[in-house]
Amino acid sequence: MTANANRVYTDAEGIARLKRTIELLPNDAHVELEMENGEQVLGIVSARPMTQVFIDPKGIEGTNAVLRLVDPAMDQPERAGWREVWVGDIRAVRRLDPDRQLGEAAAPAPGGAPSKN
Repeated sequence: MTANANRVYTDAEGIARLKRTIELLPNDAHVELEMENGEQVLGIVSARPMTQVFIDPKGIEGTNAVLRLVDPAMDQPERAGWREVWVGDIRAVRRLDPDRQLGEAAAPAPGGAPSKN
C-alpha cells in the first residue's frame, strides 16, 4: 500500500481503537475479519501491523495501519496468496486458531474522528 489512505485517524480515541484492534492480530493468528463494508475476510496474520502516518484524499495527515493476511487456500491451492487490508476498516476480529478460540467479536470498529471523504 502507499503513503495514502482513504481514512486516517487524528484523535486520541480513534488511534487508541486502532491500537486495540492491532493487539488482537498477533503474528500467525488465523482470523476472520468483519470489515466495515460487511465483507468477511479470512487469513493468517503474516506480521502484527503497526500504526503509521498516512495522508487522506484531502491531504490530512493521520494514523492508520496495514494488515497483511496470507490466504493459504488449503481447499483451493490456486487461490493461495496474500492481501492487505486497512486496520481502520476492520469492524470485528474473530480468532479461528484451533488452540485459541475467542468466540466474541473482540474488535469494535475503530471510530474516533476519521477524515471525511
